[in-house]
Amino acid sequence: MAAPARTAPDPWWTLPNVVSLSRVVLAAGFVALPGTGERVALLGAASLTDVLDGWLARRRNAVSRWGALIDPIADRIFVLAAFGALVAGDRLQPVHAAVLLLRDVMVVIGFFTARAIPWLRGVTFRARPLGKAVTVLQLGTLLAALLAPAWVTPLVILVGALAAAATVDYTLLLWRERDRTLKP
Repeated sequence: MAAPARTAPDPWWTLPNVVSLSRVVLAAGFVALPGTGERVALLGAASLTDVLDGWLARRRNAVSRWGALIDPIADRIFVLAAFGALVAGDRLQPVHAAVLLLRDVMVVIGFFTARAIPWLRGVTFRARPLGKAVTVLQLGTLLAALLAPAWVTPLVILVGALAAAATVDYTLLLWRERDRTLKP
């Protein structure tokens, strides 16, 4: 009897993953460079890499579990560093940063909850439209904090509302998965 075939491990060092990881370097640059122009450029570059990594992964047939993990972590590192830098530079109020990071906190809680509950371990987490909208608005709020401070508060309110809706959306998705997996 032949030994079962082994599948190759999912490579993590792919071009799309390198593009995703570049956001960590961009985050460091955002913190280190205090100039508005430089930060706007870094924000633009981070936004571009966020679109480019997924496009490359699909185009090169390099979609992977590593990429699905690296991409959102790189997003969160960039956003957290940028919000922290703007709060430290008095360009964003701490309460605004807290609201802007609400969805990210909920995602982390959801991730660990999903890993702790046996019937959720097999659920594949994918980006959802509301979650993507929150990310776009978070980046828009960063841009507003740099260039149009009067827009920050309305954008923060919008991000908070969409973050709550995205949390509900992900929760409902998990309940539907639960119902699907528990049916005989």
